[in-house]
Amino acid sequence: MGSLEKVIDADACVGCGGCSVATGGAIPITLTPYGTYLPELDGVAPEVEEVGALACPFADTTPDEDELGAALYPQADSDPRIGRFTGLYVARIEDDETVVGSSSGGLTTWIVAQWLRDGVIDGVIHAGPGDDLLFMYVVSTTADELYGRRKSRYHAVEFSQAVSQIRGDGKKYAFVGVPCMVKSVRHICQGDEVLAGQIVRTVGLVCGHMKSAAYGESMAWQLGVSPTEVETVDFRVKNPGMLSRQYSFGALGPGGWKTAQTASLVGGNWGHAVFQLGACNYCDDIFAEGADVAVGDAWLPRFEGDWRGTNVIVTRRTDVDEMFAAGSTNGELWVESVSADAVAHTQAGNFRHRRQGLAVRLHDDDSAGRWRPRKRVEASVDGPDRRRIELIRRRRELSHVSHDLFLEAKRAGDLSRYLTRVRPYLDRLDRLGKPSLLSRVTLRLQREFWRSMAWLRERTRHVRHREIQGK
Repeated sequence: MGSLEKVIDADACVGCGGCSVATGGAIPITLTPYGTYLPELDGVAPEVEEVGALACPFADTTPDEDELGAALYPQADSDPRIGRFTGLYVARIEDDETVVGSSSGGLTTWIVAQWLRDGVIDGVIHAGPGDDLLFMYVVSTTADELYGRRKSRYHAVEFSQAVSQIRGDGKKYAFVGVPCMVKSVRHICQGDEVLAGQIVRTVGLVCGHMKSAAYGESMAWQLGVSPTEVETVDFRVKNPGMLSRQYSFGALGPGGWKTAQTASLVGGNWGHAVFQLGACNYCDDIFAEGADVAVGDAWLPRFEGDWRGTNVIVTRRTDVDEMFAAGSTNGELWVESVSADAVAHTQAGNFRHRRQGLAVRLHDDDSAGRWRPRKRVEASVDGPDRRRIELIRRRRELSHVSHDLFLEAKRAGDLSRYLTRVRPYLDRLDRLGKPSLLSRVTLRLQREFWRSMAWLRERTRHVRHREIQGK
């Protein structure tokens, strides 16, 4: 069995499209009925498959994140949780009108827009609205295009067409993607001098897990917009006065926009992992360790009180640190340096899933005699208690079965067939993952305190702004 075939057979393929780029399109990427992407290996010669495997983020033929980070950023500091780094920050853009239209603190778009403005790059390869698809990888070459295509896309995408489109055009680009896709692009550039000279910057998006297209379709359908009627969706609609994590989901259909709080919809709890791609069960890279800068949500009680959102940032180039310092000085950004512990704590749930949870899943695969990717985490069930181990296993089960249940509902044209049958799985997870009463009360008090502090800071900022205007 070839290297790529092993990855696909183990449900460890994320469908990034890297193998297609590496083979000049000899390995086509297809959209499956489940709303995921997979390489089509029928008729592909074994030697071509192995070339494609050199770009695969989950194949054993490629360097891991430790090796990649050491080669790319040898002078940077290192932390086993976040990889190499030159700077660690929490930040947001100061312009309220702009930040409201972003998913979090607005830094991803701000960073690439600065590079575009300064002539470091000519364009940005990133996920955005598609033509025939809700979302796909696109190439933006102006600030207007960037800001018109921003926001998070919890939806399967692949980059082979976009990257192949720019190859050899003589221009320089930044690539924006989740950790596994950045890793694939890095592997591609190691074997392709043309693309290595063109993709000169990378931005990694801190990722809980990737979703199939079914995630957005299922949420929209619950709002009364069926999969055949969906024109577009917005996964992160901000709600003034609420916690930053209390965002809404919106869907556009024939009757206009419809929205509801994400947490009120079946599947809206990220911890349930419905429609998670199988590859995400094997990922241990949280802060995109092969990217020049990683951007995520600062999920800490201190920042959740500000509904506008706050980013956590890991930089790996000193020129990016200088860019942040300049943005803070000129008033474009609010920036604060933080510790590695604080950065890691913003993704506490992510670490439980990708370190402790990964160890259990690898142990289960090894016990069953199944092939699985080589990872930096050791296979083990030591550490978590029996209840936690059961939760890890049931979450993996749900992420798999949700795809089948929803596809059956789509084919029958009956959403209730999915909602009714998935509910017992969700209820079981909720029972296993329910925190103690003391933990829930403590967290609620922390969030309320910091929300009050955020309100006070915002009120003070507006008063000062009016005083300045009055002078």
